[in-house]
Amino acid sequence: MAEPLLTVRNVSKHFGGLQAVDAATLFAEEGRITALIGPNGAGKTTLFAMISGFVRPDAGSVRYEGCDITGAPPHELARLGIARTFQIVQPFAGLTVRENIAVGAHMRHRGRNAALAAATAIAREMGLGDMLDQPAAALTVAGRKRLELARALATQPKLLLLDEVLAGLNPSEIRDVVPVIRAIQARGVSIMMIEHVMQAVMSLSEHVFVLAEGRIIAQGPPEGVSADPRVIEAYLGHGAAKLTAAGAA
Repeated sequence: MAEPLLTVRNVSKHFGGLQAVDAATLFAEEGRITALIGPNGAGKTTLFAMISGFVRPDAGSVRYEGCDITGAPPHELARLGIARTFQIVQPFAGLTVRENIAVGAHMRHRGRNAALAAATAIAREMGLGDMLDQPAAALTVAGRKRLELARALATQPKLLLLDEVLAGLNPSEIRDVVPVIRAIQARGVSIMMIEHVMQAVMSLSEHVFVLAEGRIIAQGPPEGVSADPRVIEAYLGHGAAKLTAAGAA
């Protein structure tokens, strides 16, 4: 059996007396959308930061395409094909949309003209074609989210880590972005996403991992995970699973 594209094994991280991630193990299969969910403060973003090289784990390992990448810096991982987005979108406000995306495109295109041309093509795919020459500071929240996606996609990743890309969007905007994520997968990009919008998780993901208090407490297909009593209690509190079951009876 082939090794998954990404394998995170027994990874831990503490900050002073806070155990942010505690021996977490998960994987992402090539070509799939994998979701990482859990209540606020569960350690999801810290786990992403360790995968993407922004934080070094205290213990455990991260493997990508069969190689140990534990602790490798973000620029090296970007060259290997790992890109990520961030919860708080911070574009280069003084640059245009095209120039922002070109920053990512320079990872694969040395010449400015080639990078700008690649940025233009990606912007159109992401629904930003009419905004190419606008300053990034003028974009709406939804526009900035698309720009964040476009900038990451411009690095030509094999694995894209999406950290709450739907956060802050209204229902209509979420419906518009979901097909964009599907289109990225259709390009052959594997995706691991942190997300709180459960409708999107159920619609997009093929496998779900649930993190609570730094530990993976459940995994599996989205339908099964959403009905798991451990998951219900992690989100709603002790005793919630029994109350939910009683209400459904």
